[in-house]
Amino acid sequence: MDTKIILLIEDNLSDIELTKRAFEKSRISNKLVVAEDGQEALDYLFGKGDLLPAVILLDLKMPKMDGLEVLRHLRANERTKRLPVVVLTSSSEQQDLIESYNLGANSYIRKPVDFKKFAEAIRQLGLYWLVLNEPPPIE
Repeated sequence: MDTKIILLIEDNLSDIELTKRAFEKSRISNKLVVAEDGQEALDYLFGKGDLLPAVILLDLKMPKMDGLEVLRHLRANERTKRLPVVVLTSSSEQQDLIESYNLGANSYIRKPVDFKKFAEAIRQLGLYWLVLNEPPPIE
């Protein structure tokens, strides 16, 4: 069994379901952990020695704590500063794109509206981040 975990940080229930369906369609069987807001994500990541995810899919527009603030916390912490973070958002604001990269995002993807395109984007994400990418060692 593959132990690589995917952490999806997303508050929109429809987008969570679409992402789960896209993973199933793409035959990505890795465990998908969902945090519905930024604070829940940080609680998971900085909890009691849980296995860190292989990749984080991060939405930007969320209540309590937005994705950019989550990214700030991740990059400021020794344990999580090198975790691959893919911003997966519907935001088309240029400033969000710039700020995401300034804060250390590894990739920025705008969510396609069409499910087939979204499923293909998820398939490619899974192939790259879970199979091809060689992550840095965890200290």
